[in-house]
Amino acid sequence: MVLQAIKYKRGELQILDQLKLPHAEVYDEVKTSTDAWHAIKDMRTRGAPAIAIVAALGLAVEIENIAAKNELSSIAEEVEVFVKEKLDYLVTSRPTAVNLADASRKLQKVVQTASAAEGSSGSSVKDAYLRAAEQMLVDDVSDNEAIGRHGAEWILKHASQSGQVSILTHCNTGSLATAGYGTALGVIRSVHGQGALKRAYCTETRPYNQGSRLTAFELVHDKIPATLITDSMAAALLRLRGPVDNIAAIVVGADRVAANGDTANKVGTYSLAILAKQHGVKFLVAAPRTTIDLETKSGADITIEERAGKEMTMIKGPRYNGSTLDLTQVETVSIAANGIDVWNPAFDVTPAELIDGVVTEMGVVEKGSDGVFHFESIFEAGKLGVKPSTVEGL
Repeated sequence: MVLQAIKYKRGELQILDQLKLPHAEVYDEVKTSTDAWHAIKDMRTRGAPAIAIVAALGLAVEIENIAAKNELSSIAEEVEVFVKEKLDYLVTSRPTAVNLADASRKLQKVVQTASAAEGSSGSSVKDAYLRAAEQMLVDDVSDNEAIGRHGAEWILKHASQSGQVSILTHCNTGSLATAGYGTALGVIRSVHGQGALKRAYCTETRPYNQGSRLTAFELVHDKIPATLITDSMAAALLRLRGPVDNIAAIVVGADRVAANGDTANKVGTYSLAILAKQHGVKFLVAAPRTTIDLETKSGADITIEERAGKEMTMIKGPRYNGSTLDLTQVETVSIAANGIDVWNPAFDVTPAELIDGVVTEMGVVEKGSDGVFHFESIFEAGKLGVKPSTVEGL
């Protein structure tokens, strides 16, 4: 059974509450843009592609339900303004991931065009918005599957040893972080689907434990051979198990890729890139083109979200009685000294020079002969309908 974190049909949206995973699978209803904002802010839904889709569909549900009650304005311009204001509000839920802002810009353009059309009405603007938001859900799944194929091909082509390969990943980049299949975890799924995966390694991803709670959950769900490690074990893993298990790559997702290739991703990614370079392991970023922000010149221009210190000093989970988990008794436990100062950035920036390739739905972008990533051509290729599997030296 396919793991589904977003359930949608016109007028209805449910999201899998990721704060309750891996011990309980609970779906929350999202009826308004305000519900979507809080779901994103509270991290009940997370992952750069997923938050853009949940935001877009949350507003779609709100608009559809307003229309069903005959409360939607018949004036196109008023519906356009309503949608734009709601989208601007949704973008404030999380600042680092570019996908949400990108989706907002595209959807605002859609309603602007629909509003300006001859004979437009509030209903026609609403319908245009719904079609565009729903198409984002469909496109994300197909794009992720393409990312998985391209990434798998690239890793197997560049593996230094023959036979099955192992891959290390960080945070959660699978079905829980996207509309389905995943980006970096999608690459692992694709390698596994070809019978070429020996083992996946996932980090716990402190302090929010997206790796141990979510990625491990997905790997077990899909019956992919996998091992969980703490973040601080990665260096030892690459040194001691790298040659034995043929660890061919570290593959991570991204919340924003700057024009020069600098990549903001879950904190801890930068240190993994340094370790990959030291141990001769390929380091790949897997993300759709919507994550590449050509307006952001470098990582220095990326806003890094800082979160509450209690995420580091407290941990939450069901009570363990020595043999089993009591899922009815969820407790929060202190794991740090009272009064200690806390710095809790949610992301860090990995410099482009440490990244071997960026896997998109268009193919794997490698640095050109000048040692620099050039992403402009994959956007041009998309306009022309070209889908190369490897885009070198663009």
